[in-house]
Amino acid sequence: METGMKIKGYLDSKGISQAFLSSKCRIKPAALSLALNGKRKLTFTEYENICWALGLGVDAFLEPKPPTNTNVSN
Repeated sequence: METGMKIKGYLDSKGISQAFLSSKCRIKPAALSLALNGKRKLTFTEYENICWALGLGVDAFLEPKPPTNTNVSN
């Protein structure tokens, strides 16, 4: 699941509006809406601001993934 959609689910479960989050982390409402609906990727700075606004650590919506393609030659 995309990170933005995880954030949207969290907001819904906690009764937090996108308008509140947009205002608190200073991301334009349209840009935030696109990101939370999987139509735009969040920058890491935006992600950090969202986590700060929600009082969460940056690991709240991320899961580690193994590399899919390594271009390292041995």
